Amino acid sequence: MCGIVGIVSSLPVNQQVYDSLSLLQHRGQDSTGIATADGDTFHIQKAKGQVREAYRTRDMRSLLGTMGLGHVRYATKGNAGNEEEAQPFYVNAPYGIILVHNGNLTNTRELTQELFHVDRRHLNTSSDTELLVNVLANELQDQVSGKDFSPDQAFNAISRLHKRVEGSYAAIALIAGHGLLAFRDPFGIRPLILGKRSAGLVGEEWIVASESLVLEHGGYEVVRDIAPGEAVFIAMDGEMTSKQCADNPRLIPCSFEYVYLARPDSIMNGISVYDARLRLGDRLADTIATYAPMGDIDVVMPIPDSSRPAAMQVARKLGIEYREGFYKNRYVGRTFIMPGQAERKKSVKQKLNAMSSEFKGKNILIVDDSIVRGTTSKEIVQMAREAGANKVTFTSAAPPVRYPHVYGINMPTRQELVAHNRKIPEIAMELGADHLIYQEVADMEAAIIEGSDVTALEMSCFTGDYVTGTVSPEYLSWVESNQAS
Repeated sequence: MCGIVGIVSSLPVNQQVYDSLSLLQHRGQDSTGIATADGDTFHIQKAKGQVREAYRTRDMRSLLGTMGLGHVRYATKGNAGNEEEAQPFYVNAPYGIILVHNGNLTNTRELTQELFHVDRRHLNTSSDTELLVNVLANELQDQVSGKDFSPDQAFNAISRLHKRVEGSYAAIALIAGHGLLAFRDPFGIRPLILGKRSAGLVGEEWIVASESLVLEHGGYEVVRDIAPGEAVFIAMDGEMTSKQCADNPRLIPCSFEYVYLARPDSIMNGISVYDARLRLGDRLADTIATYAPMGDIDVVMPIPDSSRPAAMQVARKLGIEYREGFYKNRYVGRTFIMPGQAERKKSVKQKLNAMSSEFKGKNILIVDDSIVRGTTSKEIVQMAREAGANKVTFTSAAPPVRYPHVYGINMPTRQELVAHNRKIPEIAMELGADHLIYQEVADMEAAIIEGSDVTALEMSCFTGDYVTGTVSPEYLSWVESNQAS
């Protein structure tokens, strides 16, 4: 999970990219990078940490040009603390290409060997983004003939890239002196949205970003989601062309975007994230009514912020009082995307405070968006008890996370997942809850896609079914052993 943005403008683009990344900060806090193109020249700034900490005035002044892209990183491959692996990545031929990527490639072993032994390209990091930009550069190089560049060269290169690369990828690239290229994997697992606005006498300005809220805040009209397998090229003069570059594209977006990752004020693949979370609460309420001892629940409480819509619907549908018992410190990062269990555990009490007046002597039903490793959930149950709760029923708006996620979310090993090889009563005991209730898989899928054109979701971490079809037990074991090394 990362956040990406690309802009072709009639004005200097540095501040626009910076503002866009600030809106995408929830998608990654490890590092950030901005690149701009001033004619044929690229300017790049990368740093560890969050957007507001990473760039100084002198950095922004050096980011010249009217075309640019940016990235906020949440590491799922490589070393989270290594600034060398911060995006964007650059190759100098053909033309000069700089690229940012959101997703996770699942055939990195094969690609690494192909690039080294067949394409004769050198890799300097373990980042799959460096792999992706080198595959793109190699395929584009094979399309070059004569002096002139055309969008068809880029589209043909993306068609060949789709045949070589497996996994999830939403990517934006700048091609020096020519324009911006954006493309999405054939399953559309990770989001990518296209927008435009009028630039008066100079035509149209364009933006591509991970979430629609970036477009709306910048005054852009949302044109559409970039389709699975599609590539879009925007020339430096604002002319846009697009082409479907995959043989059998099919839209199967990641369910976790709607459960947790995206901001509620975004719309992805025609689905409002906020509305999806309300529907998740409606479905969860039905399951709670079936399994929970209703006389044992006095109040419903959310874990702020992403579970709040679901919790409100649970309370409304069950006719139970809704209360805010946890106060959130907004200056601490999202614990789910922090590296390492010790760091997550340390941050829970820094992030949340339980107000004893809301807990004392009450039977509490807590609604969270999901339970992954169980670190945060266990600490929250303990906080509720220390604040005076009589009984704690813990509920999740998502089903049990039982399998690794290999498409861009940091859940690489089965052993770290609290639900792996455990029955629900065993998980409840591990968390210290009196009762534990999960959303059903079918209910989650139905709640998210209701009223949209989407017919299926990527739900591998809940079901063990990987949509790309090439994720084998051997690959999962390799990922786990590589993570531990």
